[in-house]
Amino acid sequence: MKKYSKLIVAALIAVVFIGTFVFLYQKSQPKPTEYNEFTPEMKDILKTTIITGKIEPRDEVTVKPQISGIITELYKEAGDMVSEGEVIAKVKVIPDMGQLSSAEARLRLADINLQQAQVDYTREENLYKQNLVSAEEYDKTKQALKQAKEEVTAAQDALEVVRNGVSKSNANASSTLIRSTISGIILDIPVKVGNTVVLSNTFNDGTTIATVANMNDLIFRGNIDETEVGRLVEGMPMKITIGALQDLKFEASLEYVSPKAVENNGANQFEVKAAVKVSKEGTIRSGYSANAEIVLDKATQVLAIPESAIEFSGDSTFVYVVKNNGKEKSYERRSVTTGLSDGVNIEIKKGLTAKETVRGPQKTDDSADKKE
Repeated sequence: MKKYSKLIVAALIAVVFIGTFVFLYQKSQPKPTEYNEFTPEMKDILKTTIITGKIEPRDEVTVKPQISGIITELYKEAGDMVSEGEVIAKVKVIPDMGQLSSAEARLRLADINLQQAQVDYTREENLYKQNLVSAEEYDKTKQALKQAKEEVTAAQDALEVVRNGVSKSNANASSTLIRSTISGIILDIPVKVGNTVVLSNTFNDGTTIATVANMNDLIFRGNIDETEVGRLVEGMPMKITIGALQDLKFEASLEYVSPKAVENNGANQFEVKAAVKVSKEGTIRSGYSANAEIVLDKATQVLAIPESAIEFSGDSTFVYVVKNNGKEKSYERRSVTTGLSDGVNIEIKKGLTAKETVRGPQKTDDSADKKE
């Protein structure tokens, strides 16, 4: 029994040794090279480019005060709708002491002149009734009295405007009430009650009370590289994708291409603007980052193959056409004329038919890659 056991063990060892040798031998043999193969197809090829930019309203205005003062009331907040002329805030005037003194002096002088004009008129009226002066002289004193009264009224209004920012005669057009100049949505109110505001002048831009925009009229603003700007034509359609609204796409129409380039990160770029067709499906906010896809060139229903099957050699392009000679497979290197490419597929204008098959990149052993 021991003899048979030794023979069995020896046989098993021999089988393992032979199996290992055969396995290693097979692994050491070179595998035949295999390639992907493609059949030309009729396709639409689009040459597109992506322009990065942002969405902003076409009309965005800043509302500034007509007088300097302190904010006493805010009637609106960011996000509210306003109509043209609607009151946003109220300002309490801080009178300029020099202007206030001049206005008060003007009123005192107007009162003095009025008193004198009244005395002159009374005297002339008595003389006119006694037929001691002519009607012409009487009319002159009467006219002077009217002018003196008007000057007192004007001086009083001027004093009220300097002191309070509004007078009784122009209460409906008070400069202390800050009104929106357009209809739209309030994007921002950068001031608070108690803040001091100043009017715009030669030396100061003035304090912004609110920013108002019409969010129903939006534009896309971005920059395109100089190598592609030559293909743009006003009116070209664009598709807008907003980063914050990935599921929605908006249509747009190119309406402006800048005639002058600007340098951006060492490259010359041109500013473009496109009118966005606002959709009711999503709320668009001012300043959203967006991408605009625009078709620069298009080839409809042309013979195309994957660009990976093309061999580029200088200005010439070649493909390897599959030839079946019995069991052996061979490839014919053939010159072809190519056309438009979208980066994945390329148009074949000449040198290949739809019935032929071309060689693509070499196949890879995915299983071997996983093991490694």
